[in-house]
Amino acid sequence: MLKAQPNPAPDEAAPDQLPTPLQRRAFLRYGSAALALTGLALAGCGQDPADKLELNAVATQDEGENALIDVGSGDFGVLNYAYALEQLESAFYDRVLAGSYHRRASAAENYALFDIHEHEKVHRDFFKAAIAALGGTPIPNLAPDFSGIDFDNRTSVLTAARTFEDLGVAAYNGAGPLLRSPELLTIAGKIVSVEARHAALIRDIIQDGTFVGPDVVDLRTGLNQSLRPAQVAALANRFLQPGSKLNVSGLSRG
Repeated sequence: MLKAQPNPAPDEAAPDQLPTPLQRRAFLRYGSAALALTGLALAGCGQDPADKLELNAVATQDEGENALIDVGSGDFGVLNYAYALEQLESAFYDRVLAGSYHRRASAAENYALFDIHEHEKVHRDFFKAAIAALGGTPIPNLAPDFSGIDFDNRTSVLTAARTFEDLGVAAYNGAGPLLRSPELLTIAGKIVSVEARHAALIRDIIQDGTFVGPDVVDLRTGLNQSLRPAQVAALANRFLQPGSKLNVSGLSRG
C-alpha cells in the first residue's frame, strides 16, 4: 500500500535539502499510477459507467486557424473538458519551471511551484488514460498561447497562476452537475479539492491571508464560485492558439 509520508518543510537557507526532482518525480509517477488505477476501479464499481456515458467522437469545426476543438457532450464531454483545462495548467507550469523567475525564487516558492506542476501533470495524464480506458476519444494535445505572460517576472507568473487555479476550481464546480456517473463525480470532487489547495497556496504566496478572498468565495454562504463551461472556455481560449480553442457547446444541463 502506498503510504503518504510527511513533506519536509522547505528551508530557504538550505535549498539543497529539498527533495531532488528525480526523487519527487519517481514518487509522483508512482502516485499517478495509483490514482489512475484507483479512479478506474471506482468507475468500474456497480453499473458500468460506460453504459451511462454518451459516446461522442471528438471533432474539429471549420478548418485552419478557425478550427475549434469540440469536447463532445455527456460524461465524456465533461471528462474531455477537464482534460483540456489540465493540459493548459500543466503546460503553464512547464513554462514556469523553465523561466528565470523560478530560478530566482525562494526555496519555499520553488517547492510549492514544483509540487503544483507535478500534480497538474498527474491530473492531465489521468484524464487522458481514463477517457481512453472507458471507451472514449481524448481530445488532441492543445497548443497554448502564453505570449501575454512574462515567465521571468514574479508578479506576471503568480498573477497568471492565480487566474488558472481559480478558473480550474470554478470550472470543476460548474461542471459537477453535468456528470451523470456518481463514480466520476466522486473522482472529480477529489481532484477539485486539490485544485482548491493550489489556488489557496498561490493566493497566499501573492499576499498572505488572501486564500479565501470574496472574489472567489461567497462569504455569506462559504461556497466557492462556479462557472459554466461556456464562461470557462471564453477565458481559457485566451490562452490557446488558433486551432486549439475549445468548443463546449455540447455541455449543458439538458
